[in-house]
Amino acid sequence: MKKYILLIACVVCSLMASAQAKKPTLMVMPSDAWCYQNGFMKEIPDGEGHAKQIPDYEEALRTSMDLKLAIAKINDLMAERGFPLKDLEQQVKLIQQQTAEQNLVTSKSGNEMAESPIDNLLRVAKADIIIELTWDIKEQGPKRTLSYILEGKDSYTGKSIGGSNGTSSPSFSADVSVLLEEAVVAHIDNFNNRLQSYFDDLFANGREVALEIRVFADNAAGIDMESEVGPNGDELAEVIDAWMAENTVQGRFSKLGSSENYIAYEQVRIPLYNAKGVAMDTEAYARQLRNFLRKEPYNIPVKVLNRGLGKCILVLGEK
Repeated sequence: MKKYILLIACVVCSLMASAQAKKPTLMVMPSDAWCYQNGFMKEIPDGEGHAKQIPDYEEALRTSMDLKLAIAKINDLMAERGFPLKDLEQQVKLIQQQTAEQNLVTSKSGNEMAESPIDNLLRVAKADIIIELTWDIKEQGPKRTLSYILEGKDSYTGKSIGGSNGTSSPSFSADVSVLLEEAVVAHIDNFNNRLQSYFDDLFANGREVALEIRVFADNAAGIDMESEVGPNGDELAEVIDAWMAENTVQGRFSKLGSSENYIAYEQVRIPLYNAKGVAMDTEAYARQLRNFLRKEPYNIPVKVLNRGLGKCILVLGEK
């Protein structure tokens, strides 16, 4: 009897743990291909005297009811399965309302660092996973069929996590959301399982981000990566390497390169949550390093610059 009671208790605990498992926050958005095919693109300067085309989500959401219906339907299907969601339209509006946000961040000596509108959107939304949606409708007489592609991407790295695609049965319905639900529903659970497995791996092994450490030219502090700092006279680059080893998940990061003026890190594994259980992002992590360098015994001025959700640049020598 005791064995049965113990078995039941274990099953109940397992079910409770599963129910309480954290799920990734998702944001559904149209793919670049859909935006291009439907004429929702705009040009922005690339910082090198040229212009590049990027999706114009604001215009697409304002003028395409089909897009709003499609996003709403995928949001509903995901919400029914317990996934937290960020709504693309609300995030676009939030950015518009943040009038203090600047397209260019400039140091006091005139050094400039830019962040693209899409990088800005992802950083503000802070969704764990982006779901890019593409669909196309074919007409066969009075009937219509919808073919779709869903692709999950890590919003921090842009890496593909997994995809799903399918086609609805021919239907007299003209409603995109109805056709989309019919096409998606048979495949969505397998797709969601891949997203959840990816997120579980992040939870165990840390989120992957990138950091760059740079030095302002002719900075007032007169430092570079070869400067000897601290009581032991260690080179600044060595001090930063040691901090990274102690403050990444299982000490996991890759050093791309370094010189007297910069260090570049990628595949930097940071915890999903800090000690207080608050979600950790690249900026919060970068500020921890900034605070370390600004305090005794180093007293180094540091500016943190965002380059999207998954990358930050710390520039030393000025605030």
